[in-house]
Amino acid sequence: MIPQLLTQRRFAPFFWTQALGAFNDNVFKNVLLLLLTFVAVPRYGWDTGLLNNLAAGLFILPFLLFSAWGGLLADRLDKQRLIRRLKLLELVTMCVAAAAVWYEAYLLLLALLFMMGTQSALFGPVKYAILPQHLSATELVKGNAWVSLGTFLSILLGTLLAGLLAALDGAWARGAIAVTLVSLALLGCLASLWVPSAPSSQEGAIQWRPWRGACEVMRDAWREPRVFRALLGISLFWFLGACYLTQLPAWTRDVVHGNEAVVSALLAAFALGVGAGALLCARLSAGRLEVGLVPAGAMIFGLAGLDLGLSQPLAGNDSGLAALSLVPAFWHQMLDLAAIGLGGGLYIVPLYTLIQLESRDDHRARMIAANNILNALFMVLAAAFGVVMLTLAGASLNAFMLALSAISLTLAAAILCCVPRPVLRLSIFVLIRVLYRLRFRGRQAVPARGAALVVCNHVSFMDALILGGGCPRPLRFLMDRPIYESRWLNWFFRIAGAIPVDSERCDPGGVRRALDEVSHALRQGEVVMLFPEGRLTPDGKVHRFRRGIDIILARDPVPVMPAGLAGLWGSWTSNRGGKALTKWPRRFRARVALYFGDPIPAGQATRAEMERRVATLKAKAEAEIGVES
Repeated sequence: MIPQLLTQRRFAPFFWTQALGAFNDNVFKNVLLLLLTFVAVPRYGWDTGLLNNLAAGLFILPFLLFSAWGGLLADRLDKQRLIRRLKLLELVTMCVAAAAVWYEAYLLLLALLFMMGTQSALFGPVKYAILPQHLSATELVKGNAWVSLGTFLSILLGTLLAGLLAALDGAWARGAIAVTLVSLALLGCLASLWVPSAPSSQEGAIQWRPWRGACEVMRDAWREPRVFRALLGISLFWFLGACYLTQLPAWTRDVVHGNEAVVSALLAAFALGVGAGALLCARLSAGRLEVGLVPAGAMIFGLAGLDLGLSQPLAGNDSGLAALSLVPAFWHQMLDLAAIGLGGGLYIVPLYTLIQLESRDDHRARMIAANNILNALFMVLAAAFGVVMLTLAGASLNAFMLALSAISLTLAAAILCCVPRPVLRLSIFVLIRVLYRLRFRGRQAVPARGAALVVCNHVSFMDALILGGGCPRPLRFLMDRPIYESRWLNWFFRIAGAIPVDSERCDPGGVRRALDEVSHALRQGEVVMLFPEGRLTPDGKVHRFRRGIDIILARDPVPVMPAGLAGLWGSWTSNRGGKALTKWPRRFRARVALYFGDPIPAGQATRAEMERRVATLKAKAEAEIGVES
């Protein structure tokens, strides 16, 4: 079944445009390296190491020179027009490259590698900046997952096709390469014609100032701490990925004892793992930004790298793929690389989504440009790290892999210590997905940013967990202080950001302190969830809302998101058939529905209106899953 996004004009043309561009990019780069290594070097006596490093430098240099300019262009121009112009630049470059391949003008091909790097540097910012204009906040994770899948599959297929084309003889090889490069560029141009308009929200002069522009872009990113941390996180992924992929041929030769086909198989395992991780991220996120997947991905990345680093050399010498496919230890290493890729996909998609959601509309492309600059710098650091470890320190490839694993695990631990709440929230969400068959509706109505109140009917002690899992943004919630101060669960409630509240009889000042904490959270732009009934329903119906909601809105007039919950009445955590938590559980995997309604402006959010809307949403949720109050 074709995913819905891939059938819609707001995403499909862009997806194919960027995927074809990445495909062509990698065909050209790898064909060039193969031609230089196996044709130009023997013919002209050039130095192989010098040529490979020169080619790598010519491709990375444009990202340092032009990324900032590309971000400025994407912020100031209609992104649709910019994409079409950049695809035309690619087509012209590939036409010249086809002629250079045919006439074997290798120095010209090196210059064209710089041009392809320039086109990629300019296309990078618009690639991720355009998605928030065409996709809702709850679709961004899925959109980024498909972009990541398309990119890594294109890298894989481009590498494999380059090897097949270069293996042809003489004029056949040159002709096939020329036709392929031009055809892929032409298909990308055609796909770009269907990309919808994405007008700029900012106008102004556009100047190319490589050094100053890069500094300004990095300064803008530095002023957004949360975005800048995400940029560093993505760049660390590219550092680790570059380290693994750069040493993959040597690992295949010295540890696996395989040939070129085995390199391609291991690369395929990594690329498919990244794609699977990206799609798994979209599945687990369920339409929300799930930052808790970032340390989980880094942990998987590190543990799989640890297992790979402990691998023993395989028997044989220059073995083919057919022979190695009969060796269990080879499949073990294939699974390790696939798991490394899987962790990478889980790790990187939420970070790109965070940048898109947290960046201002008129600065989003510049944040992506800052990311491209950092990625280029960290890939250079990856090359330097490899030289230091393998050449200067004389470490083995196994020790090198273990060092990468240590970096990944340290990164996972650091993220977990700094931001434990997203990981806890993700764990809860996975748990409730196991316990219940959940259906969510209307989550796209929750504002992507800014303060808001979520009000819902109160059916059971699981309500807060269901709402926390269903809302696309992290929630703060109010709860009774005696429960909050439970010896075994207090650590959990503190990490989760719960706001304790005492009854007025126990502590007259407790309510005021809780309201102060709610006010502080709202003024920080957070979403606060509360049950205005103030207690579990005794009969399954929505009861009168208490006046605390009026006090909160009087102090902080923010939009109110009504929500209706159905399916938990009758569970052991509800009051049906006896006091909650005093009965044995009787149901597993019950159907539960959570409906979000349209936001109610603060001026219209009377208690009567909120009660009415919550009751209506509850009735719709009950109708969806076929239960009665």
